[in-house]
Amino acid sequence: MTYARPAQDAGPGRPAISVVAHRGASEDAPEHTLAAYRRAIEDGADALECDVRLTADGHLVCVHDRRVNRTSNGRGPVSALELADLATLDFGSWKGDGAANEAPDRQHEDPERTSVLTLERLLELVADADRRVELAIETKHPTRWAGQVEERLVELLDRFGHTKPATRADWTPQVRVMSFSARSLHRVRAAAPGIPGVYLMQFLTPRHRDGRLPPGVGIAGPGMRILRAHPEYVARAHQAGHRVHVWTVNDTADVELCQELGVDAVITNRPKQVRMQLGLG
Repeated sequence: MTYARPAQDAGPGRPAISVVAHRGASEDAPEHTLAAYRRAIEDGADALECDVRLTADGHLVCVHDRRVNRTSNGRGPVSALELADLATLDFGSWKGDGAANEAPDRQHEDPERTSVLTLERLLELVADADRRVELAIETKHPTRWAGQVEERLVELLDRFGHTKPATRADWTPQVRVMSFSARSLHRVRAAAPGIPGVYLMQFLTPRHRDGRLPPGVGIAGPGMRILRAHPEYVARAHQAGHRVHVWTVNDTADVELCQELGVDAVITNRPKQVRMQLGLG
């Protein structure tokens, strides 16, 4: 059975599916490194996705896991380490050669592939891009810093001009915040109402099966597993007035299903290949 986009959404001028680079072009470069995000921009990604955590000295860094063990040659939780501590670690050599547990020769490493990336530096990269590139920022919870994550995030986004009110009706924000935590999205909305929120879902709970989302949230973020099990969810979310951004879409069959269902964005480790499959480049 084919689950086509509703007729009212299929007219001329309908935006193509947005391709979002998950942790950068993370199939080709170490996740959350500057090299991965530069590659994603070169590959034509419409948006970049990152996870953020707060260090012990108040810096937002792009690290997915609670601990640095998997993606660096260090150990310990991000929240207990200072930025200077993270700056001494190698966040890239694990990719491909399995050398994460060995002390690398930093003189011969590309720092853009090995250094910890701050959200501030990623925002600078987006600001300096020669075309519009959107940014989807996921706040990770639970964390010892709780609401301080959102407080620091809004401060940083404000500094880069992303919290300003819309200047025209057809204007769309360049940055959005995603989270599995409805409370996190509420904190961001209270501090910066103009920043869109994406409610991430690993499972489809009864309260959300009809397309409803937490108050003030306009974008659903279901995992690919949800779409395979409940393909009708996309139409329900659209009927409720919400957009649908799906993660993590890497397989060609999953890309095809997302296209059939009419999702608004796919979050993928393979932005170049997905864009080619969708006929976007």
